[in-house]
Formats: sequence, C-alpha cells, structure tokens
Amino acid sequence: MNLPYAEPFRIKMIEEIRQSTRQEREQWLKEANYNLFNLKSSQVFIDLLTDSGTGAMSDRQWGALMMGDESYAGSRSFEQLHQTVQSITGFKYLLPTHQGRAAENVLFSVLVKEGDVVPGNSHFDTTKGHIEFRKAHAIDCTIDEAFDINDLHPFKGNINIEKLEEVYKTHPKENIPFCLITITCNSSGGQPVSLENMKAVKELSDKYGVPVYFDSARFAENVYFIKKREAGQENRSIKEICKEIFSYGDGMTMSSKKDGLVNIGGFIALNNEEVFRKASNFTIIYEGFITYGGMAGRDMAALAVGLDEATEFAYLESRISQVEYLGNKLIEYGIPVQKPIGGHAVFIDSLNFLPKVDRSEYPAQTLGLEIYKEAGIRTVEIGTLLADRDPETRQNRYPKLELVRLAIPRRTYTNNHMDYIAAAIRNVYERRDEIAKGYKITWEPDLLRHFTVQLEEA
Repeated sequence: MNLPYAEPFRIKMIEEIRQSTRQEREQWLKEANYNLFNLKSSQVFIDLLTDSGTGAMSDRQWGALMMGDESYAGSRSFEQLHQTVQSITGFKYLLPTHQGRAAENVLFSVLVKEGDVVPGNSHFDTTKGHIEFRKAHAIDCTIDEAFDINDLHPFKGNINIEKLEEVYKTHPKENIPFCLITITCNSSGGQPVSLENMKAVKELSDKYGVPVYFDSARFAENVYFIKKREAGQENRSIKEICKEIFSYGDGMTMSSKKDGLVNIGGFIALNNEEVFRKASNFTIIYEGFITYGGMAGRDMAALAVGLDEATEFAYLESRISQVEYLGNKLIEYGIPVQKPIGGHAVFIDSLNFLPKVDRSEYPAQTLGLEIYKEAGIRTVEIGTLLADRDPETRQNRYPKLELVRLAIPRRTYTNNHMDYIAAAIRNVYERRDEIAKGYKITWEPDLLRHFTVQLEEA
C-alpha cells in the first residue's frame, strides 16, 4: 500500500481563534460599511483576505530573527540577505524596502513618467495604481485563455507575444520604460508564466530595446508549476530554474510577505548600475538608508532564511497541495472556480455563482460578504471594485473576470479548515438563487478604492 502524503513539518505553537454568531457578523459588517478590510481580525474565524505577511515562520527563521544586526548602515543581516538574493536570482544590486508596493514606488519613481505605457500580464492593483498615479497607463497583454475559467491551459499567466509586439510597434520606445512580468499572475487567478514565455518576452523586448522587469512576489510558486508542468524541467531543482528565470529580466520588485515567508519586507534587485544609483536616492527619501530600506535587521535575517526555504521543493509541494485540496473540494461541490487551481489562492467566478446580481452592484463583493455572513470567513474581491475607475472618464472599469479570492496563508491552516471553508461556500451556493441584490458605493477615494470604499445594500 502506498503511503499517503504528509506535511514535511510539525506544529510547535498554536493561536486560538473564535467562531462568532451570524447575528454578530451581520452587525459587524454594517459597522464596517460592508468593506471586509474594515473588519477587526478578532471578528474573523478563518482569514483568507490575503496571503501577504499572514503565514507562520519556521524555527530557522525565528532563530535568525534573534541574531539580527540592527546597525544603521552595512549590517550583517543586509549582507546575508544580499548574498541570498544574489544566489537565487543572479541580480547584482539589492535595495531593501519595507514591502512590495514600496519597491514599486521607488523603482517606478526612476523609470515611469507621464504618458508612458507599461505592458504586462494583468498588473495587480498597487502596480497599476503606481503607474496611473504617475499619469501613465498599464496595458494588459495576457493570453485570452486566462479569461476562460474552464480552459485548462497550464500557463494562464503567459503574455501574448502578438499583443506585446503590437504595443511595441504602436508606441515610441521612449514611452515604454519596461515590460512587466508578474509571477505568478495574481489578477488572472494566481496563474503561472512558463519559462518558454519568459524567454520569448525577453527576446522580443531586446529586439525593440525595452527592458524586462519581474513582479516577483510569488516567483517560487511560479517555478514549482514550471517544474511540474513544463516539458524538460521536471528534473531540475527549484533554485536552478529560479536562476534561469531571472536571467530573462533586467530587474525585479519583490513583496517578501509572500514567497519570502516573512511578515514584512520587500526589495528591488537589479543588474543596471545607473538604475540602482537613481533608485538608491529614492530609497533614502522614501524608505531609509540603502542597506536597510525600512526593514529591521532582524527581519532581513528572517527573510534571508525564508527565501532559502521557499525555494525548496518539499515546502512548495506542501503549500500548493493545500491550495489544490481546497480548489478540488469546491469543484466537487460544483462551485465555479478558475482552473487550473492557482498557486496561492482559489478564485471563485462570482458571475456564474451569482448571475442575478447586476455587475453595477459588485457581485464579487456581494459574494465575499455572503461567505463572511455564513461562516466568519474573510475573503477579498478581485473584480470591479479592485479594477477601480478609468482615471480619465471616471467610469467603472469592468474586468473580464469578477472573482472572489480565497488566499491561503502559508503554514497556517490545516486541511480541516479547508473542509470547513468548502462546506461554507457550498451552503452559500445552495441558496444562490435567493441572492439577487448587491451593494452600492456611498464613498470612495480617487485611487485604490477597494481598500477603504464604503458601501450600503442596493
């Protein structure tokens, strides 16, 4: 008899969580203006709002935390992080930042100007926000298969080379600061990009003289899918594939709160000395000195260990297998989800789930609120609220997919929690015909509205 799979770790510490009543949850939602970001963590039973900075660290990371060097400049912890990043990515220069969007802010302050266009694969919310804040435009060149939830294309995060070349042909080179490859591609459902596609993007971009940068928050999970799905990669190590991936780029930004396995932190890694020097000035202005960039030495030390652990196959298999477990449970119950299951989250198609809710009433947000009411599970909308308004017309932008993301924190929940989540969503699905009305906005900011928007029942 073959032995069943078992996680390659054991649990040393737990945190108590409390289940609430439906009456309590309905009152809390009203007080939160129907924005799940406004809930207190004590009001949440299982928190799937994000996988960013919400996971559990290993004993090696806790040990490194105690050994952190808090020197303002040139700390030992920075050297450890620099060596680790260079070993994994091959990039020569490193600028720490306090998190991923800070890395975007620093790098885009150097590279992006008014009137520019930045092509890529379904830029995420903060990425697009930083681009549009500078009065530039993000152009989505993702392959069309990404927007059919039932298409089993193994690399739905891929960039369509023809779409990308059209951008290069129709815009002046001086208005294209770089092409951005997001790995994995969060907005299309946590979907990976193939090694073959990255190489093709790099070759085309070199032809037109356009640099290539990576949004690398979940790069290790992307590499896992390459090893599992791409021909000729099955016998290579995760770290070997990582090194090749980054050879197809000029630099990267990183939210270390994902595949760095830490609670805070980010960085920029580069090979171009001129960009590094310019970015160093903005790092000092926005973040701190260039060898800490808003991070404590202890956090850089923990991050160095986290990056090493996250690029090991056993960890990745455990992490992604749990996400697949939840996704397969939902598929078993008939729930419409993005397929194949993504690396860090399961994405529910709210348009198929709640066909009676008009798009102008935010069906993905509506579904997220119903899941919370049902079982105290907090999720996040990846739909019209997140897509924001067109910066020029101020009209809602309706994305091709209207998704609810169930982001699974790393090393945090058990498969019993996954069973609970799946059962709760099945309960909502069984009463979906009763849900015909959504929500309307009572207040919103000018940019990145989904974080602080206020809503009421429509």
